[in-house]
Amino acid sequence: MYILRVKPLSANNMYLGKKVKSYEYKQYEKTVLSILPNDFIVPKGKLKLNIKVGVSSPLADVDNILKPFIDCLQLKYNFNDKMIYKLIVEKDNVPKGSEFIKFSLKEKV
Repeated sequence: MYILRVKPLSANNMYLGKKVKSYEYKQYEKTVLSILPNDFIVPKGKLKLNIKVGVSSPLADVDNILKPFIDCLQLKYNFNDKMIYKLIVEKDNVPKGSEFIKFSLKEKV
Protein backbone atom coordinates (compact mmCIF):
# COMPACT_ATOMS: atom_id res chain seq x y z
CA MET A 1 0.00 0.00 0.00
CA TYR A 2 1.30 3.47 -0.88
CA ILE A 3 1.05 6.37 1.53
CA LEU A 4 0.71 9.90 0.13
CA ARG A 5 1.38 12.58 2.73
CA VAL A 6 -1.24 15.03 1.49
CA LYS A 7 -4.44 16.30 3.04
CA PRO A 8 -7.41 14.72 1.18
CA LEU A 9 -9.55 17.24 -0.71
CA SER A 10 -13.28 17.26 -0.08
CA ALA A 11 -15.65 17.32 -3.06
CA ASN A 12 -17.13 20.38 -1.33
CA ASN A 13 -13.93 22.28 -2.15
CA MET A 14 -13.64 21.28 -5.80
CA TYR A 15 -15.59 24.22 -7.22
CA LEU A 16 -16.11 27.89 -6.56
CA GLY A 17 -19.58 29.23 -6.05
CA LYS A 18 -22.90 27.52 -5.51
CA LYS A 19 -23.74 24.39 -7.47
CA VAL A 20 -27.29 24.17 -8.80
CA LYS A 21 -29.03 20.80 -9.14
CA SER A 22 -29.70 19.80 -12.73
CA TYR A 23 -33.13 18.67 -13.90
CA GLU A 24 -31.69 15.17 -14.38
CA TYR A 25 -30.40 15.10 -10.78
CA LYS A 26 -33.73 16.35 -9.41
CA GLN A 27 -35.51 13.52 -11.27
CA TYR A 28 -32.94 10.97 -10.05
CA GLU A 29 -33.32 12.19 -6.47
CA LYS A 30 -37.12 12.00 -6.69
CA THR A 31 -36.97 8.45 -8.09
CA VAL A 32 -34.39 7.15 -5.61
CA LEU A 33 -36.17 8.68 -2.62
CA SER A 34 -39.43 7.07 -3.71
CA ILE A 35 -37.96 3.56 -4.04
CA LEU A 36 -35.70 3.47 -0.99
CA PRO A 37 -37.36 1.39 1.74
CA ASN A 38 -39.31 3.44 4.28
CA ASP A 39 -38.73 1.08 7.19
CA PHE A 40 -34.91 1.16 7.07
CA ILE A 41 -33.21 2.40 10.24
CA VAL A 42 -29.63 3.66 10.07
CA PRO A 43 -27.52 2.23 12.88
CA LYS A 44 -25.89 4.65 15.34
CA GLY A 45 -22.16 5.23 15.34
CA LYS A 46 -19.58 4.50 12.66
CA LEU A 47 -21.06 3.02 9.48
CA LYS A 48 -19.99 0.65 6.71
CA LEU A 49 -21.61 1.20 3.31
CA ASN A 50 -21.50 -1.54 0.68
CA ILE A 51 -22.57 -0.54 -2.82
CA LYS A 52 -22.76 -2.61 -5.99
CA VAL A 53 -23.76 -0.77 -9.16
CA GLY A 54 -24.74 -2.23 -12.49
CA VAL A 55 -23.98 0.19 -15.33
CA SER A 56 -24.64 -0.19 -19.04
CA SER A 57 -21.59 1.83 -20.04
CA PRO A 58 -18.17 0.40 -19.21
CA LEU A 59 -16.92 4.00 -19.39
CA ALA A 60 -18.97 5.00 -16.32
CA ASP A 61 -16.78 6.20 -13.45
CA VAL A 62 -17.91 4.49 -10.27
CA ASP A 63 -16.89 7.46 -8.10
CA ASN A 64 -19.27 9.74 -10.03
CA ILE A 65 -22.16 7.44 -9.12
CA LEU A 66 -21.43 7.46 -5.39
CA LYS A 67 -22.01 11.11 -4.39
CA PRO A 68 -25.58 11.51 -5.71
CA PHE A 69 -26.63 8.15 -4.27
CA ILE A 70 -25.08 8.78 -0.86
CA ASP A 71 -26.70 12.22 -0.78
CA CYS A 72 -30.07 10.55 -1.40
CA LEU A 73 -29.44 8.11 1.46
CA GLN A 74 -28.68 11.04 3.78
CA LEU A 75 -31.81 12.88 2.74
CA LYS A 76 -34.10 9.85 3.08
CA TYR A 77 -32.71 8.52 6.36
CA ASN A 78 -31.62 11.76 8.04
CA PHE A 79 -28.03 10.91 8.87
CA ASN A 80 -24.69 12.55 8.11
CA ASP A 81 -22.41 10.76 5.67
CA LYS A 82 -19.42 11.76 7.79
CA MET A 83 -20.38 8.70 9.83
CA ILE A 84 -19.44 6.39 6.91
CA TYR A 85 -16.03 5.06 7.91
CA LYS A 86 -15.86 2.15 5.50
CA LEU A 87 -17.00 2.13 1.89
CA ILE A 88 -16.90 -0.95 -0.31
CA VAL A 89 -17.81 -0.42 -3.97
CA GLU A 90 -18.17 -2.82 -6.88
CA LYS A 91 -19.14 -2.06 -10.48
CA ASP A 92 -20.67 -4.54 -12.94
CA ASN A 93 -21.42 -4.08 -16.62
CA VAL A 94 -25.03 -4.93 -17.48
CA PRO A 95 -27.22 -4.60 -20.58
CA LYS A 96 -28.92 -1.24 -21.19
CA GLY A 97 -32.16 -1.14 -19.22
CA SER A 98 -30.84 -3.48 -16.51
CA GLU A 99 -28.93 -0.88 -14.48
CA PHE A 100 -29.18 -1.11 -10.69
CA ILE A 101 -27.83 0.02 -7.34
CA LYS A 102 -27.61 -2.51 -4.53
CA PHE A 103 -26.56 -1.35 -1.07
CA SER A 104 -26.31 -2.18 2.60
CA LEU A 105 -25.60 0.26 5.40
CA LYS A 106 -24.53 -1.31 8.66
CA GLU A 107 -22.65 -0.55 11.83
CA LYS A 108 -18.91 -0.74 11.24
CA VAL A 109 -17.47 -3.35 13.58
